[in-house]
Amino acid sequence: MSSRTRPPFRADHVGSLLRPAALLTAREARARDAISAEDLRRVEDEAIREVVKRQEDIGLKAVTDGEFRRIDWFMDFKYSIGGIEKLTETVKVPFRSAAGALDFEFVAYRVHERMRLDDTIFAEDFAFLKSVATTAVPKLTVPSPSMMHYPAGRGVDRNVYPDWEMFYDDLAAIYRQQIAGLASLGCTYLQLDDTSLSFLNDPARRAMLGEGAETQHLRYIQLFNDSIADRPSDMAICTHTCRGNYKSGWMAEGSYDHVAEALFSELDVDGFFLEFDDERSGGFEPLRFLPKGKMAVLGLVTTKSGRLESKDDPKRRIDEAARFVPLEQLCLSPQCGFASTAEGNLLTIDEQFAKLKLVVETASDIWGTA
Repeated sequence: MSSRTRPPFRADHVGSLLRPAALLTAREARARDAISAEDLRRVEDEAIREVVKRQEDIGLKAVTDGEFRRIDWFMDFKYSIGGIEKLTETVKVPFRSAAGALDFEFVAYRVHERMRLDDTIFAEDFAFLKSVATTAVPKLTVPSPSMMHYPAGRGVDRNVYPDWEMFYDDLAAIYRQQIAGLASLGCTYLQLDDTSLSFLNDPARRAMLGEGAETQHLRYIQLFNDSIADRPSDMAICTHTCRGNYKSGWMAEGSYDHVAEALFSELDVDGFFLEFDDERSGGFEPLRFLPKGKMAVLGLVTTKSGRLESKDDPKRRIDEAARFVPLEQLCLSPQCGFASTAEGNLLTIDEQFAKLKLVVETASDIWGTA
């Protein structure tokens, strides 16, 4: 079967990786003002060099910086948008895990004036990643535009945005500017991470949002498409739809049925990174809506635990998925990132790379190439 020269690749991964101990120690020291920002940056640089090399050494065709410079996958991006005020109070969000309930806590923000993009976000981070990637394509991950609204516009001053369409228009313009800036730096693989479209599959989550929740995914898909409308032809854009990932916990559950037809047929991306690692994800039937030319990257290897799957596990499930979409349109990845926040999931770095190696080897067995 033919190899893929354009992302997503047969063996791929979502992006975030467990932070090494030296990096966590340096970040804590920086928080105490015990080291300078330049000192922390040097530690980050070295950690990223090492993790990129390790990704390339196991045969991945796309590499990330592990999101090593971030506290979590989305708040650093939000705080960087002009018009966003970082507040002092924190917000707690409940998660569930095999070990019981836990809370994710983040610093609240307020959209206190019309949003704008003053500079390309993560520009220096991507430039460094590109400089140290030698054999693989550097991939940048950012939150999807819907994450600035979900759930229900939290943090948006309605005196600034009395009309949601004005908010969506400003947001789409910011993303178009952001994508243009990344393209000028040589970014050819961009992933927009999203929880809203997965959360809206969960009837309990829709009930929490109230009026309009049944069709909210349609407006988010329109926003997403408006945001990427001007991307250059040589930039592959994918999205990862996630049900929550914090210390091996999750927030939502349910199959992709509610959003699948619109998501797969209307969202103008090259590929979908999809969670399919346990019963919370439902079956593969929604993949029947995937049109020709788009790829489904099946997240069959869990990042929630260190237990290493056998190759037979993802192979069997890919056979099941191929009943609904041609094998040629499938790829393989872990189900989510390994460290959507700096704390990371409950496994070791060696277990993480064993799983990534399993993805590469299994993809090679199935498609003849990773």
